[in-house]
Amino acid sequence: MKKHHIDYALFISVIIISIFGIIMIYSASSIWAEFKYQDAFKYVKQQGLFFLVGIVVMIITSKLDLNFIKKRANLILGVCFLLLILVLIPGIGSVRNGSRSWFGIGGFGIQPSEFAKLGLIIFVAKYLSKHQKEMKDVKGALPVFLVVGLFFLLIMLEPDFGTAMVLALTLVALIFASGLKISFFIKLGVLGLIGIVALIIAAPYRMARIVSFLNPWSDPLGSGYQIIQSLYAIGPGGILGQGFLNSRQKHFYLPEPQTDFIFSIISEEFGFLGVLIVCGFFFFLFYRMLKIALRSNDLFQKYLALGLGLLIFIQASLNLAVVVGLIPVTGVTLPFFSYGGSSLLISMISVGLVLNVSRK
Repeated sequence: MKKHHIDYALFISVIIISIFGIIMIYSASSIWAEFKYQDAFKYVKQQGLFFLVGIVVMIITSKLDLNFIKKRANLILGVCFLLLILVLIPGIGSVRNGSRSWFGIGGFGIQPSEFAKLGLIIFVAKYLSKHQKEMKDVKGALPVFLVVGLFFLLIMLEPDFGTAMVLALTLVALIFASGLKISFFIKLGVLGLIGIVALIIAAPYRMARIVSFLNPWSDPLGSGYQIIQSLYAIGPGGILGQGFLNSRQKHFYLPEPQTDFIFSIISEEFGFLGVLIVCGFFFFLFYRMLKIALRSNDLFQKYLALGLGLLIFIQASLNLAVVVGLIPVTGVTLPFFSYGGSSLLISMISVGLVLNVSRK
């Protein structure tokens, strides 16, 4: 198989946008970090460290033998499964924002569900490449759906509804691309809607999020507070925004704006121009990854690149939809922008693997 250079357009764009993300984390978090830690650069330094590690890991993964990864897909999935079990055990997993989904290591936190997304995509890509003919029938697809369902259940036990939804939507889209009959997905969609309704009924806080989504002002100081403050940030942005560092909502109005709602601060400070830059980046990223997937002659590599491209694009789409009030709050980070070491590392590893495919 002839080797070529990596897709430099993809590589450079990820570096540039990640640096922009770190700059925006400083803008969004400096007030809160100064108040809480007496260090305005607290979040920037941690994210910067993960960014440097991420570049190294991205370059390494772009040079790995993909056949080696393919052969060990089951082992990778098994390790991810074990981590998801361990994080649910009190004393091992740490609780943050009501969810037991973290391993606390010093001042850092590692989120195993982020690594589970990557492990599952590698496993599903291998399965689809080995069972291409069987995927025309529901029986051939059943084993992979059972594995995905098991991981979905474990992540929901944390609970982490946002990550579970990103995982489910990504893998369903990837399996759909394998050629499985569309009638099966219609039935799956009906079951999925019933399941989502059941999950909402089972947890009152999810129902509160639905109510706040439909009418945030019904509880402006409770469940609707975050989305209201997000819209107050986006509204005054105009065409060019209020200017860098000039956000008002980060002054203790929008809770922890450096995480899930960092797009609100980008919109406030850079206006519609900032929105175009962020959305344009994700469309460009998905376009390059899709192009690499379509050009690959190896089925495993084709599904791997497509799955990783779908993962980043779907997660970004859900985050942006939440921030502007199109869907209820789900707790999904914005790849390359939101503060969070695990999310940034997995995003950069994902790009590294796609760059690896682009060499072939």
